[in-house]
Amino acid sequence: MKIVVIGATGTVGSALADVLESNPGHHVVRASRRGPVQVDLADPKSIGGLFATVDGIDAVIAVAASGAIAGLGDSADDDYFVGLEGKLLGQVHLVRHALRHLNDAGSITLTNGVSTFSEPGLSFTALMNAGLAGFVPAAALEMPRGIRLNAVSPGWISETLGALGRDGSAGTPLAEVVRTYVEIVEGTARGQVIEPTT
Repeated sequence: MKIVVIGATGTVGSALADVLESNPGHHVVRASRRGPVQVDLADPKSIGGLFATVDGIDAVIAVAASGAIAGLGDSADDDYFVGLEGKLLGQVHLVRHALRHLNDAGSITLTNGVSTFSEPGLSFTALMNAGLAGFVPAAALEMPRGIRLNAVSPGWISETLGALGRDGSAGTPLAEVVRTYVEIVEGTARGQVIEPTT
């Protein structure tokens, strides 16, 4: 398969691209805001430019954007709504562009986020994740030509928590998160929002 990984310079994206490239049957295109293949999910024109530049795509995986961690009442509007254009609307724009350009029986995999909210500052993240969780199964019904749409909801990643000085055991190991993306792309799931398991 020819697979575009959007966000390929990030923690998950780079590890995912490495694993996919280890399969000699896959050709991986690493896309990010900087680099030879550029795309910014916050910019619909940039998304259109990606598909004008790269053709013959079998799968696209978005692991690029994240939402804001900001207090509901103690942050400015611009701070609170950080991520709206990239994480939520950007991934919707990506699906709309991809369904017109992917090969028949192609695959689109989005990234949701944490599904449990046990600390303050995650209300906007909850809003975006709920939006994507509702969008994916509904939009999957409208995919043409056998294209599959799914999402991964990785939650906190162990290595990220460790880098933040927190308990990494409260998260999911990066390798397990990457395995989930690979299984979705290479599998038959359709309209699913899947949480990796340890």
